[in-house]
Amino acid sequence: MTTTKRTPKVAARVDRPKQVYEQLRELIVHGRLAPGSRLVETDIATRFGVSRTPVRGALQRLQQEGYIVDSPSMRQSRPTVAPLTGDDAAELFDIVGQLEALAAASAASLPPARRQALAKELTAINNDFRKAAESGRPDHNRLWDLDERFHERCVEFAAGPRLRLLHGSVKPQAERYERLYVSYLAGEIATSVAEHEVIIAAIEQGDADGAKVAVERNWHNAAQRLGRVIERVGDRGRW
Repeated sequence: MTTTKRTPKVAARVDRPKQVYEQLRELIVHGRLAPGSRLVETDIATRFGVSRTPVRGALQRLQQEGYIVDSPSMRQSRPTVAPLTGDDAAELFDIVGQLEALAAASAASLPPARRQALAKELTAINNDFRKAAESGRPDHNRLWDLDERFHERCVEFAAGPRLRLLHGSVKPQAERYERLYVSYLAGEIATSVAEHEVIIAAIEQGDADGAKVAVERNWHNAAQRLGRVIERVGDRGRW
């Protein structure tokens, strides 16, 4: 009697480009792959235990979305984690601001009971944000988490599926800047808290135009605050 040998399964193996893409994107967003770092297909394939094919697909998608670029100093294509620059931050923050402004306008157009429920949630988050900033030694990760939660809540509460999809593809690129530079911005949290209060009031009052403008202003001002920091400490990963 003959038996057929079966290839053993590898439980931790990552076999699909989407999974490789998601893991690489997380490493980039959280700064564990620093701006300017070279990305070598064979090294990534070895790290994730996959062939080069899903890695190549993941790198192509990351390049399309702006997370990586080709190094201009090389004759051959050399994928590199995109640098963090003031101009790029301004563009990203403006795009995110426009998307979240649409979500806030939709939230302000909801029935009164739902608007008030959202306003109550946002107020609680914003109060925690203010208190975290006022502590003697602010936890920068907590500051980022609370600010992120404030903005995400409007999108979760009122945005449609297409808007959520667009927001989900762009927001992590802005997150790279927020995470890396949050320690430099901790001293300006009070201004951001006040801007959040204007957003909350507009939503609670059912003022869709006011909510839209308030969110746009919050992100525009955040881009300016970040721009001043980048001018002071410099771009990250520029060649």
